[in-house]
Amino acid sequence: MSRESYEFTSESVSEGHPDKVSDRISDEIVDLYFREAIKEGMDPWKVRVAAETLTTTNKVVIAGETRGPESITPDRIEALARDAIRDIGYEQDGFHWEHCDIDVLLHPQSLHIAQGVDAGGGLHTEEGAGDQGIMFGYASLDVPGALMPAPVHYSHRILERLAYARKHEGQDWLGPDSKSQVTVRYHHGRPVEATAIVLSTQHLDDTLTSSDIRERIEPYVAEVLPSGWITDRTVWHVNPTGKFVIGGPDGDAGLTGRKIIVDTYGGMAPHGGGAFSGKDPTKVDRSAAYATRYLAKNLVAAGVAPWVEIQVSYAIGVAKPTSIYVNVDDNNPIKGDKIETIIRQVMDLTPRGIRKHLDLNKPIYAPTSAYGHFGRDPGPDGEFSWERTDLVDEIKARL
Repeated sequence: MSRESYEFTSESVSEGHPDKVSDRISDEIVDLYFREAIKEGMDPWKVRVAAETLTTTNKVVIAGETRGPESITPDRIEALARDAIRDIGYEQDGFHWEHCDIDVLLHPQSLHIAQGVDAGGGLHTEEGAGDQGIMFGYASLDVPGALMPAPVHYSHRILERLAYARKHEGQDWLGPDSKSQVTVRYHHGRPVEATAIVLSTQHLDDTLTSSDIRERIEPYVAEVLPSGWITDRTVWHVNPTGKFVIGGPDGDAGLTGRKIIVDTYGGMAPHGGGAFSGKDPTKVDRSAAYATRYLAKNLVAAGVAPWVEIQVSYAIGVAKPTSIYVNVDDNNPIKGDKIETIIRQVMDLTPRGIRKHLDLNKPIYAPTSAYGHFGRDPGPDGEFSWERTDLVDEIKARL
């Protein structure tokens, strides 16, 4: 945006939000298939998972398509779902990890889809994209290191901090379900202050008022936001409806893939429409979105532009992208067409090329299911590999 001053708002939801409970279960299933395939000597390149989860009052329904070790039975899937719900923290009457009813309705992947994805299986010899679609990647200088838009980044970090306090610092009055929203004022393109903070958190003590909860959570919010961002002009709305004791799937049904804007850039950049969670990396909805984020982050880290937006598109069964588009500020000295050329030189954007470059055939997906897929720290076992900035030197050499 070119305006001198403006405000932008993004939201986040916690790991206990009904949709995120669903995402977590779906991603745990992806991890289970990769983990067991590797353990049993099956080629992880052959794993296929598309798992969708519905959660509601004491009920979980898991459906979708898979290909992997036969040792993964419905009973194992059910036990995995219960473990995930327990880790999130649900032990309430209307949604309890131990006695909620779980239906597992997974079945083998369609042969007609498989023939297009498997190398040599369809009309093309290369491993093709799992579906048609468009994917976007974005990065900016808003948040040093993370290179993420500030509103969504700090919305995530607030809820992540509260979850840590709930689980590890004795703040057990907090429930698992919560939502945050941060409005950031930008001046000359840079984020400078929080003008509004909205936070709704489940609380297990039903005597607490909204003002009581604000008093308790405000220090955590202040800890997360940059110094000076909270001022006497900042507007607060904490549990604005009053009590929030009934939370999670007991209060509202959850579905896998319903928080795609929360998962990405908080609305600061476009979204192609495809969800991430529950999908193995042959699904370019997930892997190509990771690849474009990786490229955008490395381009910004290399000083190519203060923000970069990338779009790629695919056809089902076809390996190479049907298009690559880069958007930067009109006044940026390095133009989009030059950056598009660099992208083609530094990374193979076929599905196989992405999976190999980012090492995606691993059980690394459950941690992505809450607090954003982007702006996270790369992990020791390959988690968040798309957040590395290891292309910076190569990009600079090609400028």
